[in-house]
Amino acid sequence: MAFLEVRGLSKSFPSPAGVRHVLRDVTLDVDHGEFVSIVGTMGSGKSTLLSLLAGLTSPDAGTVVLDGTPVAGVRGDAAFVFQNYSLLPWFSALENVRLAVKAAFPAESPADQKRRASRALERVGLGNALDRKPRQLSGGMRQRVSLARAFATEPRVLFLDEPFGALDALTRDALQQDLAQLCAGTERPVTTVMITNNVEEAILLSDRIVPIVTGPPASLGASIVVELERPRCLLFRPSISRNTAVSKPSRCRASRRSPARGCTRAGSTCLTSRSTTRRTSPSSRKNARRSRSKRRGAASS
Repeated sequence: MAFLEVRGLSKSFPSPAGVRHVLRDVTLDVDHGEFVSIVGTMGSGKSTLLSLLAGLTSPDAGTVVLDGTPVAGVRGDAAFVFQNYSLLPWFSALENVRLAVKAAFPAESPADQKRRASRALERVGLGNALDRKPRQLSGGMRQRVSLARAFATEPRVLFLDEPFGALDALTRDALQQDLAQLCAGTERPVTTVMITNNVEEAILLSDRIVPIVTGPPASLGASIVVELERPRCLLFRPSISRNTAVSKPSRCRASRRSPARGCTRAGSTCLTSRSTTRRTSPSSRKNARRSRSKRRGAASS
């Protein structure tokens, strides 16, 4: 029996043109401790599906069963990470996390709750920003607070709604690694369901990828198992400067025994997305244009 079981899930919304069917007959199984990514385009119903799984929205038909119990609302052992951070602006980073800890562990003393929140922030590299308000934090730091808030409650299941979609590429790569370490470093495995439109992100983090078949109404396609060993890393190190010709980015799955060349994460399976560059001088570019002109002239004659 799967830890999370979804059977015949359907959802529709009223609209001026009539009823809009978003999801129909969605079925999904997620094992305990598994990381599953649901991949699809924007507007395909991914967020609606995740809200149904988390109990934030009620389905029109079908059932969601978590650990043998039907989901009828938000569970205390579940955490949700949104794309837009969802931090209270008048609270510091520490207080934002402590508020979630208070809800999850009401029997603990305020001092213990504060220590638990501090440890969670230190795990994501924000030990020196405990007293900063959200407006004093960058986008990446705010999302780290969101991740710390989620893991501070020690959830059994984690729902991620495109958590890195609003971040720049470099910050997103760093937070992806933080998330992978948090999921793997907990004493008990965290069952995780993430929605994303980034295939590389899904390969990097997931045990299994489930594509969403665009509707309306949408449904789920056949799942794809990611067999790459962990830990994994994603390389994207373009060296772009003036007078540089950039070739098409290449993708490779590095050796499982050693990381790809240039990877700083020893023992990682690397998904290389490196732009190979070739430096050219003005004279070489001029000679190349002459060669192309000669070839075109020879072909026309």
